[in-house]
This record gives sequence, structure tokens and C-alpha cells, in this order.
Amino acid sequence: MTIQNRVGALSNISLEMRAWNIRRKALRMGEVQGQGYIGQAFGVADVLATSYFHALEYRPEDPEWEGRDRFLLSIGHYAIALYAALMEAGILPEDEIDTYGMDDSRMPMSGMASYTPGMEITGGSLGQGLGIAVGMALGLKRKKTPAYVYNLMSDGELGEGSTWEAVMSATQWKLDNLICIVDFNNQQADGPSRDALAVGAEAPKWQAFGWHAQEVDGNDLSALTAAFDVARSLSDAKPRVIICHTKMCKGVDFLEARESNHFIRVETDEWAKALAVLEEGKPL
Repeated sequence: MTIQNRVGALSNISLEMRAWNIRRKALRMGEVQGQGYIGQAFGVADVLATSYFHALEYRPEDPEWEGRDRFLLSIGHYAIALYAALMEAGILPEDEIDTYGMDDSRMPMSGMASYTPGMEITGGSLGQGLGIAVGMALGLKRKKTPAYVYNLMSDGELGEGSTWEAVMSATQWKLDNLICIVDFNNQQADGPSRDALAVGAEAPKWQAFGWHAQEVDGNDLSALTAAFDVARSLSDAKPRVIICHTKMCKGVDFLEARESNHFIRVETDEWAKALAVLEEGKPL
């Protein structure tokens, strides 16, 4: 069955189509610069589609609406993926797509809150997003605002001490309005995440720190929607984490097959080839 977005009564655009659109927009932006974190954008497109078209409460015409759910991009270099999602959501105009990474653009190559509507924090040094999310969630809770804070972070950030300090703080303050999303693609600049630092048994680790943890296939929209629904419906006073195992360059097979695709090199003639492959897989 085709999964519908959170306003299914008002739209017949499926989550599959939303995710495909996000990938296509990211590919177009990457072609503008001839480079970009396309592998991450393609891998996390299903997570972003589920976030913006199934889970999040927001008003496209008013990105600073006080009642909105906050979506924090801890991994600033994933900005190309979030810009694509913000365009798909109607928060950013699609006619700015060719300005990506240009001087005076509202879409710099690394996410900056001061430039971009819908960009809640400035990314950069990894391991900072969850700490900011804890502060936001605590502030909203003290104001008795029912909004959620979502924090998208990478598996590489699990090696940062500041991340685990934030994890413990969230438990201490019983932040049941905080949902952390970990993009676990097992890729870092120097190679596989598992070779960089000891990782494994991720859900039990978070559970040991007092979080409600789920581990899912991050490219399975049915699994993602179910996990997001569970995270929002829990009644226990715990923060929540969804660990999403994603595939880099998902949807373009010849890029998926490359051994190293953290900052993947796409040759000049391959942009059109990648678009053609993506078009072949367009949802019906």
C-alpha cells in the first residue's frame, strides 16, 4: 500500500514520491556545484520525507511559528539534503535551487540558521546538535509547549563525548519531547564508522542511558513511519531515539556500488547518468 503523508486528506502525494523528489532536488543542487554530499542526501531522503510529511507539525508560510516542532540538523554538511526537504515542504522556494553554494545564496554548503528559513541551528563541528536539542526541549517543556524537538545526527557523532553528556542530560530532565534520529550509514571521511571507533549494539547502549530506543531500516518508509509513530505516542517520561540504518547513494545503483562515498566524486558526465537512473526508479 502506498504510504500517504501526514496531510493525506489534503494531498495525494505519497511518501515514496516525497522521498524521490528530495533525492532529485539534491541531485540538481549537486550538479550546480559539481560536488556535494549526495551520498548522504540520497541515504537520508526517506528519513526526511517521513519527518516532514508524516511526523512534524509546522507551517510552511511561517517557519518561525512558535507552535512548530523543531527539526535540528546536527550534521551541517547534510544541508543539501535538508534544503531539498525544505523546498519540497514549501518552506524554501524551488526557484532558488540553482543558487546552491553560490555567493549570497540562502543555501550555503554547510547549514547556517542565520541564512536559511527552516534551518533551526548552524551545523559544523559535529557532536553539538543533541546538546542544543536538549536545551530547546527543556525550554519548551518549561513553557508547557507541546511541540517536539527532533535532532538528526550521524553515526560519527556517537564518538563525541559531548553527545553522551547530552544523552545523560536528556534522561535527567525526563525530556519525553525529544526525539533523536541517528543516520547510521557506517561511513566517515576516513572510512567505515565501525573502523573509526567501537560501535555496535546501539539500541541497548541508548537504553542503558535511560532512553527509549528503536532500530530500523532507514530506507524502509513503512518501518520509519511506524517508528516515528511509536516515538510520539509513548507515555513514559523518557527521551526517544530512532537509529536508522541507511545506504549511501540510495536509488542510484552505480554510485551505491562505490566503496567510498562520504564525499563522493561525481564526474561531469555522471550527473545526467545519475538523473536518468533516478528517473527510471520514479514511483508510480
